[in-house]
Amino acid sequence: MSTSDTKIGVVGGGQLARMLVQAAQDRDIPVAVQTSSAEDPAADASSRLVVADPRDVAGTRELVVGCQGTTFENEWVNIDALIPLEQQGVRFCPSLGALSPLVDKISQRQLLKDFSLPSPPWCPLSLVSPAQPALPQGWSFPAMAKAARGGYDGKGTLILNDIDALAQLLRSVSADEWLLESWVDYDMELALVVSRDDQGRVRRFPLVQTHQHQQVCDWVLVPAPVDASVAALAYNIAASLMTKLDYVGVLALEFFYGPEGLQVNEIAPRTHNSGHYSIEACSSSQFDQQLCIAAGLPVPDPQLTSNGALMVNLLGIQSEDHLPLDQRLSSLERLPGAHLHWYGKSPETPGRKLGHITVLLSGADAIQREQEAEAALQAIREIWPLDRGKSD
Repeated sequence: MSTSDTKIGVVGGGQLARMLVQAAQDRDIPVAVQTSSAEDPAADASSRLVVADPRDVAGTRELVVGCQGTTFENEWVNIDALIPLEQQGVRFCPSLGALSPLVDKISQRQLLKDFSLPSPPWCPLSLVSPAQPALPQGWSFPAMAKAARGGYDGKGTLILNDIDALAQLLRSVSADEWLLESWVDYDMELALVVSRDDQGRVRRFPLVQTHQHQQVCDWVLVPAPVDASVAALAYNIAASLMTKLDYVGVLALEFFYGPEGLQVNEIAPRTHNSGHYSIEACSSSQFDQQLCIAAGLPVPDPQLTSNGALMVNLLGIQSEDHLPLDQRLSSLERLPGAHLHWYGKSPETPGRKLGHITVLLSGADAIQREQEAEAALQAIREIWPLDRGKSD
């Protein structure tokens, strides 16, 4: 099958869909996108646009016509409504059966427990009595509360510092839709993007270090400055999970790494913010992997083509307090070795992900790369600072 005969569909828009469409253009593969707005970042470059909420199954039914495979921009889809389409022969990537236990953080945690994969202690909020709120035996404050669905970039998460905060949470949310997680002391946060094709072969990108600012990813360092045994364990966890689920597509895992070893924090059944560096730093990006798998094309091995990389997210800031947007963008483009990705979102709302910038690193060892990354990050932050008055 030639690429000209192949077309894929993407349920959902935003920057992930936009970068998938851009990867498809390199392979001359048409991509149809279903998104709720004609102004979506992925709209202009798509070969066909279905303007419908991504959870609207009628829109998805229109989207999949003529598509070799259909993939998802995020995991918050209506699985039950899509099952009839899959039964009629629509090829979803990943399959609905593999995706189903990953769309909800409670079912994710149960899955990790069932597979004996390391993760922090947790319990459904519904097990806590509103009349006598208390943490599970052996826990202590602070603790983390997480919404089972829809949480990302710090949304749907809450740090509970005392019993009053727990009682307030119980009064303000549906307990069936939240979970509690024991506080984790860690040295660093890590992430791994992997892919698995329909022949069962798992391919991995480098394990990376991620840094959060107010629970939103600030920067990603590639590769993570950890021992090779840690990277091997992360891969084994990911490969085991994908194989047991018969998961076909791209998947990302976020980890805590510290005194308790490596623990799975989140599973993202899709392309991921921590893998954006791969567009410039790898022979095949995470988007190219997802594209090839969804289209049924041969999947290349994603080799790191530089010694390392730094990816920095560009979040909206109060523009009146800083240089005009066009000046900031032109200054970023002039940075040595920098690759700017602008998502075309408007307006510049504070905290909104508007783009990212990747800098390739040449350091021969971890210390040299960290020093190089620190200098690059400082140069970027002089042009595009974090929110005023907020600190890491």
